[in-house]
Amino acid sequence: MRSKLTATLSLDAPVVNINGVSPARAAVLHGMGITSVRDLIEHFPRRYLDMSQVVTIAQAKIGDTVTIIGSVHECVLKRPKPKLDLVEVTVIDGTSTLIVTFFKQPWLAKTIHPGMRISVSGTIEFNFGFKRMTSPYFDILEDSEDSRAGRIIPVHKASEKLPAGQMRRLVVNALSVSEGCYDPLPLRIRTKYRLMSRDCAFHAIHFPVSMDEVRQARRRLVYEELLMLELKLMGEMRNRASCGAFAHSPAGLFSEALMSAIPFKLSGDQLKAVSQIRTHMQEDRPMNHLLLGDVGTGKTMVAAFACALCADSGTQAIMMAPTEVLARQYATSLGPLFDEAGITWSLLTGSVGGQERDDVLSRLASGHTDVVFGTHALLEDDVKLARCTLAIIDEQQRFGVKQREKLLSKGHCVDVLSMTATPIPRSLALALFGSHTLSYLHEVPFEKPPRTTTVLDYRNKGVAYDAALAACKRGEQVYVVCPLVGLKKPTGPDGSVKRKDQDDDVELIESDNDMLSDNAAAAEAEAAFLQAKTFFDFRVGLLHGKLSPAEKQRVMEEFRQGEIDVLVCTTVIEVGVDVPNATVMVVEDADRFGLAQLHQLRGRVGRGTKPGEVYLIGATSNPVSAQRLEAMASTEDGFKLAEFDLGLRREGDILGNRQSGASALKLVNVARDGAIIEAAHDDALELMADECFWSGDQGRILQQELAVWFPPDGHDGKDGL
Repeated sequence: MRSKLTATLSLDAPVVNINGVSPARAAVLHGMGITSVRDLIEHFPRRYLDMSQVVTIAQAKIGDTVTIIGSVHECVLKRPKPKLDLVEVTVIDGTSTLIVTFFKQPWLAKTIHPGMRISVSGTIEFNFGFKRMTSPYFDILEDSEDSRAGRIIPVHKASEKLPAGQMRRLVVNALSVSEGCYDPLPLRIRTKYRLMSRDCAFHAIHFPVSMDEVRQARRRLVYEELLMLELKLMGEMRNRASCGAFAHSPAGLFSEALMSAIPFKLSGDQLKAVSQIRTHMQEDRPMNHLLLGDVGTGKTMVAAFACALCADSGTQAIMMAPTEVLARQYATSLGPLFDEAGITWSLLTGSVGGQERDDVLSRLASGHTDVVFGTHALLEDDVKLARCTLAIIDEQQRFGVKQREKLLSKGHCVDVLSMTATPIPRSLALALFGSHTLSYLHEVPFEKPPRTTTVLDYRNKGVAYDAALAACKRGEQVYVVCPLVGLKKPTGPDGSVKRKDQDDDVELIESDNDMLSDNAAAAEAEAAFLQAKTFFDFRVGLLHGKLSPAEKQRVMEEFRQGEIDVLVCTTVIEVGVDVPNATVMVVEDADRFGLAQLHQLRGRVGRGTKPGEVYLIGATSNPVSAQRLEAMASTEDGFKLAEFDLGLRREGDILGNRQSGASALKLVNVARDGAIIEAAHDDALELMADECFWSGDQGRILQQELAVWFPPDGHDGKDGL
């Protein structure tokens, strides 16, 4: 008989130990990120087929969305025109015939065979004498899976080489070898909330007898995920709080001088944020503060006062930007104010070299520089500061966890001030989980001109380019953002490009890193096309991430000076580009962007005294993408957009480098699970304060599970012990 300890450890055994997992299948699973028994068990269903809701083909009404189970009579691959593959499947169920069509998925012709039992879920249409479905959800059923009425069949994410039916069998085998493992949740918590045991929850979420059982299983597993995360975050905060952080002095002469140097009055929100940040910096535990504010609300000036507090305390501040353009913008805007206030500063970017770089490094190491602005160049090992007590990270969503950790290593237990114009879901999630203190800038220190956002489909894109041409004729400037220039398009198992409207998991563009390495030629072709066909009377320039820093700086300076009328670009202009005369932006294939990127992009127009116009051109019928674009048109509030995005995209990798999608949290939806978050947070606080609990058996079991979730070596995800 297997012991409970052995069963627990088996969760982290290699997946190849599971019955039915051959070396070839292990390789397929590995490609899906499944390497252990635990990974397979936590490969949760993405949806369920409720057999009690199945109708016959004859019963299915035109226009209804239904599920039908039947036998494949025929499966044919057709090519009605070049570059258009469609698979047509004839399904029969004894009552009638259904024609099912799949576009651009030719591999299905090799997967679906006559006599096979399948389920299809979609909207019933009627054409050419037959009931039809187009690109429905479908699943291949095992012989025994549709034999009982009322059965709930899970649909797991599968692959061409490992269909859903085989995946279900492997999950069954994984559950069988994990039975009897310890439950990491203390009995008192399970009793308090009437939670299933983990064994029961794993079985119920994979093979439920009802959808209510699915909800109860999910509730248990969501709570576990949240409790683990809360304990991890609280443990990190406790460790940071005990590291002996520097307690800054109250505002002094440098802060007063900076206030006198500012040629305008700070907004109420700015004054409040400055006060909150000063309070945190004067404490003897490290600050971890998130400053949220839209373009024009004055985040940079708030950061300047945090730097001044360091100067008042005789310490140093380091301020990192994602681009050299933005870092130089700090130097241009804050440098003169610091000079007037007597605060010394330097600039360090990748283009700073030779004797100039040596001088900067020397002043930092000797403590003669109070504030240093810079880019990733600040992360170099030879960049040493005499007494760094504050790290400011602007556009913090553009940096990975490791990069932020490297920056924090420039000092001992430094205070952290993160800033962003649009909190991506991950940032908002961290704020909701309480690992950050938070300030939000709503007010604008000075009145901004109005800005409109219009959503168009490709049939009406001429409206956008008419507006762009009109702006050029008025002497104004235009951005044309072309994200599909060299874009890595999502592909199917056979390598063919998927239609955007046939896949729920459309890959979003996060930055220029999502562009192919050879996109320069395509970008040049796009700019040449617009120059020849659309903006032939005006000067068209090109800016993308593959240009050298010097070339980027040259193009941006030409655009800023008005030597370029239309700038064709990628996401490289998302931050740090300030051209007051730019009034119109056209974003092609806008549906491929997340809300944070779109909001940052549109912040590039309407920065002067003239109104801004933003045109978002979409080409997808995916309802989620359509919702995203309509949300952009409905509000200019970055925080509201982040909340909306959070509901659509998940919270991202809370402790890792990814900004969206799957994470250590496989089931949590921050926007939906607010009550469970609050409960887990309160329980984690109670457990952290209970020293006796951690010395007992249940405490040791929970500690063991935490080590699995968050290994001490710093790897993301749940590796082995």
